[in-house]
Amino acid sequence: MQERTWRPSWPCDPYDVLRSVRRGAGDPSFRRDSDGTLWRAAMTPLGAVTLRIHADPTAAEVTLQAWGDGADWMLQQAPAMLGAADDVSDFVASDSIVRAAWRRNPHWRVPQTGLVLEALVAAVIEQKVTGREAWLGWRRLLTRFGVPAPGPGAIRGMRCLPSPGELARIPSWEWLRCSIDGARSSTIVRAAQAAAALERTVSLPAHEVERRLCSLPGVGAWTAAEVRQRAHGDADAVSFGDYNVARHMGWALRGREMTDAELEVVLQPDRPHRYRIQHIVTTRLRGRPRHGPRMAPRQHLPR
Repeated sequence: MQERTWRPSWPCDPYDVLRSVRRGAGDPSFRRDSDGTLWRAAMTPLGAVTLRIHADPTAAEVTLQAWGDGADWMLQQAPAMLGAADDVSDFVASDSIVRAAWRRNPHWRVPQTGLVLEALVAAVIEQKVTGREAWLGWRRLLTRFGVPAPGPGAIRGMRCLPSPGELARIPSWEWLRCSIDGARSSTIVRAAQAAAALERTVSLPAHEVERRLCSLPGVGAWTAAEVRQRAHGDADAVSFGDYNVARHMGWALRGREMTDAELEVVLQPDRPHRYRIQHIVTTRLRGRPRHGPRMAPRQHLPR
């Protein structure tokens, strides 16, 4: 076990930052104790790791403990993962509603996990399906093929994403048993085969990251944005093409539904913080009424 103490320069709430990385309440790679302690299992470039995150607001510090081959890598990455690399010093929202919401809680930061393949696999699983279907696919993938988390993570039943090599070797019928169809599984296999190159995109400019991600067949602007938000800490990566985001933001800011094209115009003055605006609006402001029709789960995959 390795350990470090990190003292953030702002009131950091680890769960508030990392909740976008959690894939549903049953995510085998994420646990939250009753006292707020977080547990994270991940496959780093150096191997599997279990990370324990305990924040002490009184002392204004976060204790980080890690087990496994990826422990040193994760302890180095953890502050950025909790938002330390995110700069909000020049952020002033153009919309008064958003400015008011930010003033009420200005402590959220964009996470930078540095785990590109992990973010990409999760985003591909979420393509064109409901959240419930996506979380089921993620959970089954990790439960059936994931690596047991090192140290105390194993006792908690936690699992890490399979290594790139293991992902590439999963047969087509096993993907279907995970409720992940052929189009999505093929994209994940291609991503796994290019894992080393994908991980190197963390230090690249945003436009180059998007270009390289979208060069993979099956990866479009929405998927690339979802990856950039989590793995690269990109505060400007908007989820254009999302089933709910434009609608939610339209109702919250304009009192009506909005298209992606309209949303792009509305967010233009907020570069390079457009994803920050998206997060504030979709998590803190009321969106469209919930009495309308929702996307129904598909019925043709094994359950």
